[in-house]
Amino acid sequence: MFDQSFLAAAVQMTSTADLADNLDQAAHWVAAAAEAGATVVGLPENFPQLCERQDDTAAQAPHIYPHVQAWMADQARHHGLWLFGGTFAPGAGRVRNRLLVYGPDGGAVAHYDKRHLFDVALGGDDSIRESDVVEPGDAPAVADLGPCGQLGLSICYDLRFPEHFRALIDQGADWLTVPAAFARKTGRDHWQVLLQARAIENMSHVIAPAQCGKYHATRRTHGHALILDPWGRVLADAGDGPGLALATIDPTVQTEVRRMLPSLQHRRNRR
Repeated sequence: MFDQSFLAAAVQMTSTADLADNLDQAAHWVAAAAEAGATVVGLPENFPQLCERQDDTAAQAPHIYPHVQAWMADQARHHGLWLFGGTFAPGAGRVRNRLLVYGPDGGAVAHYDKRHLFDVALGGDDSIRESDVVEPGDAPAVADLGPCGQLGLSICYDLRFPEHFRALIDQGADWLTVPAAFARKTGRDHWQVLLQARAIENMSHVIAPAQCGKYHATRRTHGHALILDPWGRVLADAGDGPGLALATIDPTVQTEVRRMLPSLQHRRNRR
């Protein structure tokens, strides 16, 4: 259990197919978060690149992945903070949808490969089969952020699977993150509700960086990067456009909520 408060930032941006422009956008918001005093900064799913066709984004993964790794290490080291963000990474056949975590010294801390793939038919042109290009990850993962505690990792569609987050808690996660490029159609009704559910049922802070706006003719992302406390209260909301959600992660809030409602100790189906 971490025992000190710190400022966290969830970045919201509109990524496109332009890698250089996306990294410039991300660098701007990481610098803004650092200037505000953030110790932990999260970037959204696929922040370095979102092409019109997911096949094209996936095809670029082997070429851009080393560059993204180096960029994240440099940003974390330059600003002296914990930094995480999502990108495609080369896999055995298909690519991996990967969340990378770097420490203040620029060292790689952890990574997590998305386990639940977004194969949905939302109607009209808004249908996606992520599994066509992405292979699923194997296991949940927790990142050790030193004095900022143990961060449970997830990506976007994982949000709909509460057992994933309970596994993270069982692995020692103190708080949780959900970097996303949540579809506008589902996001307007489900995004905040599901984030609040994950915060409340696990009595944990949740930081959720997000993609926002239209990144090509037929796809819109919901935005509203959020930070929530263990009671499910929204501490910060980045709104509809690029920006930051900034909030203090206070471990005493979690301690008090878990004291009042010790439901994690009341579980009857714990393995």
